Amino acid sequence: MISSRLFVSGFFIFLAISISDIVLAQEYTNPVRPPASIADPFVLADDGDYYLYGTSAGDGFKVWKSDDLLHWDSLGYAFRKKEDSWGQESFWAPEVIHYRGAYYMIYSAKSPEEVGLRLCLAIAEQPAGPFHDLYAPLFDRGFSCIDGHLFVDGGQVYLYYEMVGSVGTHYNGKGYLWGMIYGAELSEDLSTLIGGEPKLCLYPTQDWENPGSMFARSTEGMTVFKMDTTYYMTYSANHYADPQYGVGFATAKSPLGLWTKYAGNPILSQDLNIGVSGPGHNAILLDPVSNEHYIFYHSHADPENPSHRRVLNLDRFEVKDGVIQILGPTRSPTDVPFSHR
Repeated sequence: MISSRLFVSGFFIFLAISISDIVLAQEYTNPVRPPASIADPFVLADDGDYYLYGTSAGDGFKVWKSDDLLHWDSLGYAFRKKEDSWGQESFWAPEVIHYRGAYYMIYSAKSPEEVGLRLCLAIAEQPAGPFHDLYAPLFDRGFSCIDGHLFVDGGQVYLYYEMVGSVGTHYNGKGYLWGMIYGAELSEDLSTLIGGEPKLCLYPTQDWENPGSMFARSTEGMTVFKMDTTYYMTYSANHYADPQYGVGFATAKSPLGLWTKYAGNPILSQDLNIGVSGPGHNAILLDPVSNEHYIFYHSHADPENPSHRRVLNLDRFEVKDGVIQILGPTRSPTDVPFSHR
């Protein structure tokens, strides 16, 4: 904690018990680089540093490290497939938690032997890895699953994921993709879904989610956090390559719902006037160092030609009267607090 302040000739000096307690501000402009290209970002705060993961390689997942959330140093691969790995392609949306002395990565991948993707769980001794498969796949009920998210509440671990499928043949305009968010409790060793059948949390219902689309009807990319006695779930809707891909949120009084969507969704959407297209698949960071709230998300690298190429964005958010208010999207210089060490 800061004990006193001394102002001298227009400069200020903080006299502090610990220099690591000082929080300064630094200016940045979205998109945050490097990495030059990343999708489905996730940021882990660990021992005063930050680790960034995302959909970033065809054969696994890369990781970056930062001490200020803005300047990211590449550490190479956090996870890379082997010849005998269950997953061999479509490595998507990794997230990492620190749980009982180890680091666990939940991710999606595809085996050549299966139709669709499955969730896998990998383990490491350090946040940068190397991660090794622990349960691959984590479970298989004969349907495709992506966008796994782990949330720990009162010692209980909850798993959220998107169940995905299609009606007809969407790729030739004779059907559509669909995706719904489910949640379930995990056993203590994270190996098994427990507590009965997974609970349906969210599916497309609001106008901005295009519930009548003949291309993609999807809710995905969820993140759950708790403030006071309320649980918040941020999520994305529409297809990731659609300019209208955005972020909404829902609230509940327990981790598995019932979830109620905010009537004012979306809370983050395209703004082509400043060059932002398809902002979504976010991660929430309640920073233990600065006590600020951050949202990381991707947007289309080329707003005029949206595609799978996406870039990293960072903005702050506040929760006022139960409503998440994102201070973005931004493309102008913005201050962000960070810990000075």
